Amino acid sequence: MTNEKKVVLRVENQTKRFTDLIANDCISFDVCKGEIHCLLGENGAGKSTLAKCLFGAYRPDSGMIYVNESPARFSSPRDAITVGIGMVHQHFVLIPPLTVIENIVVGTEKKGVMLDLKDARKRITGLCTDYQIELNLDAQVSTLSVGQQQWVEILKALYMGAEILILDEPTAVLTPQESERLFNTLKKMVSKGLAIILITHKLNEVMSISHRVTVLRKGKVIATHFTSEMSKESLAQLMVGREIDFFLEKPALEVGKPICKIENLVVKNDFKLDTVKNVSLTIHENEIVGIAGVAGNGQQEFFDALVGARLPCAGKITLDAREISGKMPKERIQAGVASIPPDRIEQGLLMGFSVEENLVFGFEDDSRFSNRGFLKNTQIRKFAADSIRNFDISTQGPDYKAGLLSGGNLQKIILAREVSRNIHFLIASSPTRGLDIGATEFFYKRLIQMRNQGAGILLISEDLDEIFNLSDRIAVIYKGEIMGVFPTKDVTTHQIGLLMAGIRQGE
Repeated sequence: MTNEKKVVLRVENQTKRFTDLIANDCISFDVCKGEIHCLLGENGAGKSTLAKCLFGAYRPDSGMIYVNESPARFSSPRDAITVGIGMVHQHFVLIPPLTVIENIVVGTEKKGVMLDLKDARKRITGLCTDYQIELNLDAQVSTLSVGQQQWVEILKALYMGAEILILDEPTAVLTPQESERLFNTLKKMVSKGLAIILITHKLNEVMSISHRVTVLRKGKVIATHFTSEMSKESLAQLMVGREIDFFLEKPALEVGKPICKIENLVVKNDFKLDTVKNVSLTIHENEIVGIAGVAGNGQQEFFDALVGARLPCAGKITLDAREISGKMPKERIQAGVASIPPDRIEQGLLMGFSVEENLVFGFEDDSRFSNRGFLKNTQIRKFAADSIRNFDISTQGPDYKAGLLSGGNLQKIILAREVSRNIHFLIASSPTRGLDIGATEFFYKRLIQMRNQGAGILLISEDLDEIFNLSDRIAVIYKGEIMGVFPTKDVTTHQIGLLMAGIRQGE
């Protein structure tokens, strides 16, 4: 950074280990007053570990942190807050039954001093006015949208005096409009002198909002650059160590016959509430249909009903004109349904089994892997070796336990297993979550190849870039209802974002 801006946070040679894993390896970087500094890297690169060390949730094993040139050692987040560091976590730390104002002030009162809610309300209202944040301070947090809850977290950090604000993947739960509003507010904050550390893996966000960017890969700092001097391509290469092809060749195809038809589907959640409400949708050969929506709008229950993990209470699902609504998961697999679940650990893998066993899990009676009840061990071992190589699964070998691998590598096992077959219908929910850019690029091309060869694909994703890059049609889900279905070429992210917030055209 130039001498024009004051360094307010400096990290020198920070290392953090978890047994044999070095999550942060001699990390050094600095943050200046009035700047947005992005920490960019794939899942597992060490970004969140670094942030938690800066906020006092973890203690580094070695290295130093300086705040306004003074050395700082944190034994808890309270120590970090005392020197002006605030953090908004990826998973919010709020108390749902309490009101907005109660959530903001709880824990801030000094020992032996009565809490003055009148003064607190005045200060919080002032912050809302300064940053144009619209919140009912007396509303219960449980009644707020996810985006509004994030503003509560931000207000709490500001109320507690944060001069350095850490945001961990803040747009993961936001619509495009909410993301734009957040970024406008962050720009206003730095114009008033705050320093912001934005943790992300999204290159578009880095390019649109940051002043500088520090790239992490496998726990190490690869480089720090002024963002204006970088491109998406150059940042991607720093992230993964090789050139990435961002161009997806997706030829226009005429759709074929209907593969999966969903009619008036109603599905209840574990609390016996309708979370999928009269959903009707058809997926054809040679097409990818994307389901766009903020998390928690019925996507999990919808996925469960399609794969047979949860039976619908009304409506029907037909596959190739054959009803499968009441079929068990194994029967659906045999009928040609493949799936990539949103929760890889609970729904996709057996953590106590080996990589090789998980790669053929559910397909042991497939003719590729067995003959008259006897496993073809040579073919299974070859398939496992090919999958490990082609999907870049980082493992000590096919016999290594799946439970010892990172989340991204677990996802690669599922991808390799599910797309290895001649698939007719694939349901993919958050398929690239946890994958590096290289693995994501590989999977996108594989998905398009499957679509070109006649498969019908239902893509459920909270990543709008993914939805728009891959989908031929986009359906928007909000509170369990389909708000509309559109050809991708005829709709914008702005229009989809409004529908994701429950706002129809003209409202």
